[in-house]
Amino acid sequence: MRERKKRRVLVRQYSFFTLSFLVAASSSAVTRPTKITSPIAGLSSAATKKSGRQDDSLYLKPAADLGLRVAGAHKADALSHFVEGMAFEENGEMDRALEVYRKVLNVDPGQAQLAARVAGLLIQQDDFPQAIDVLKDAIKANPNNAEPYQQLAFIYLKYLKRTDQAIDYANRAIALNPENAEGYQRLVEIEVAAGQEKKALEVLDRAAKVRSNDPGFWMRLGKLYMAILFKSDSQPKPDELKRTNEIFKKAAEHAGDDPAVLKEIADYYAASQQLKEAIPLYLRVLELQPDDANAREKLATGFILTNQRGKAVEMLEQIIQEHPEKYQSYDLLAQVLDDEARSLQRANRLEEAKAKFAKVAANYEQSLLINPNHPSTYLHLAELLLGPSRDADRAVKLLMEARRRFPGAPEIVYYLAIAQREAKQSQQAVATFEEALHEAQLDEDDEVINAKFYFNYGAAAEQAGLYEKAADLLRKSIALDPANSAEAYNYVGYMWADHNMHLDEAEAMIKRALESEPNNASYLDSLGWVEFRKGKFDQALSDLLRAAKTVERDDPVVFEHIGDTYLKLNRVREALDAWQKALALDPKNKTLADKIEATKKTIGKDLPEKTNPT
Repeated sequence: MRERKKRRVLVRQYSFFTLSFLVAASSSAVTRPTKITSPIAGLSSAATKKSGRQDDSLYLKPAADLGLRVAGAHKADALSHFVEGMAFEENGEMDRALEVYRKVLNVDPGQAQLAARVAGLLIQQDDFPQAIDVLKDAIKANPNNAEPYQQLAFIYLKYLKRTDQAIDYANRAIALNPENAEGYQRLVEIEVAAGQEKKALEVLDRAAKVRSNDPGFWMRLGKLYMAILFKSDSQPKPDELKRTNEIFKKAAEHAGDDPAVLKEIADYYAASQQLKEAIPLYLRVLELQPDDANAREKLATGFILTNQRGKAVEMLEQIIQEHPEKYQSYDLLAQVLDDEARSLQRANRLEEAKAKFAKVAANYEQSLLINPNHPSTYLHLAELLLGPSRDADRAVKLLMEARRRFPGAPEIVYYLAIAQREAKQSQQAVATFEEALHEAQLDEDDEVINAKFYFNYGAAAEQAGLYEKAADLLRKSIALDPANSAEAYNYVGYMWADHNMHLDEAEAMIKRALESEPNNASYLDSLGWVEFRKGKFDQALSDLLRAAKTVERDDPVVFEHIGDTYLKLNRVREALDAWQKALALDPKNKTLADKIEATKKTIGKDLPEKTNPT
């Protein structure tokens, strides 16, 4: 099949400039506000493996300091039991751990952290009454500690489904320690679980009035606002954004020179598309931590998205000059230059774009020289070689090396198959596609095996002359994504028409493609060509001329088809004119040149009077 008709579709699973700004520790809450992650830590890994059940809402972190308020031997015994319990827990012996922990609580039931730990282990065993008793004993012994109240609030909400009691315990925890964000988070969880988002916001508004110099308090509060106000399917409203911004501003006011907090605040602004606010914070993070590659990447992306590519290039080139051994800077510079090159390409400044793409490739190659164990860089460079640079042979070599370094990575094998197809290594491409399919199935990788995969595989099979196999693969592509299958319908239809096979089915499939895109010049050309094959020359000419008028850029295949149709209608002069146009667009097409010369020799000087073919 002709190159144009293959409609090369390169799977771009790596979008170079998609923002990856995630709000740390509560990103899941941002997109699923009804499932706010509890602040309580989980079981140790050993305990989890043995119990087979884990709840990350159970407060099981080790007690920082028993501080047993008993004298002499009692205190020593309690400490000994605690250490013994930790050892049992690490070995997954939960029952024995509970036994010795309870001995500690018998000595001093007011140990809130240990009580919470014991309650958590009891919950793992579905012993909620005992867990509640332990926590209530801790409250009796130490009524001013908020921790047991928070744990009781969680138990009453999640396991006993008694919302009123859960709210009561959460409010008691807040009353005891109003500057502890965990208490507010617990109460927000309860209200959200009950479907009371308005009441949850009232809780946060109450917390916002607290006077706290702790940036962590404001960070957690800001994330809770995000969890409720920021929906995954829409942008926050201006008043919601303003409301949340005020909280993160307070976090920034108290962050000082803490790079971790500053970066989290910058991430919030970036995630909410407030890049002008995010960029100065990322710059400050880089002043404090010059080697923070993650902040540098986000800063470069921020420059791009605010149309400050020049600053991004200048910054990255300076970093490379100072630290030429760091591969991340070359990767980032390649991404920025790639964005510039594509802008030039869209503006039809093709020579400038070509030079810029060469610089992109050079930076990716330098990155790989420094760090050849970075798979995404291979894929970025391969996409460039298969796309703008049109260097499929080089892409094949690159991806062969990537496959050697990263065996069992189905996406690399997939890209290699595409590269082999584009390099006209048709038989090998089909084999490699099959290997990619097998590896992806072993990995259960649904991101690779999709409609686009089968489309690309089908195109390789067609190129290899395996037409029935190609049709089957393209039908799979259609079945997986029928709403976006026009290209696959057209591909099958044109393939049959081009090889003069299954013409009725070919026509039906092309018409299905045209139902989705009635003015698509390629599909109109396909329809004209199948009509030509069926001997409907007048109708074919009409559809082919429509294709010629509709196409954005003159296409040699369309004009060749028009010429072939004119010839069948015995309009030889018009046929020659159309072929000449096709040859001017595709001067290396020897078959077309031979066709023109042969026709001229056949008709000699008795050519009909010249007319305009279009």
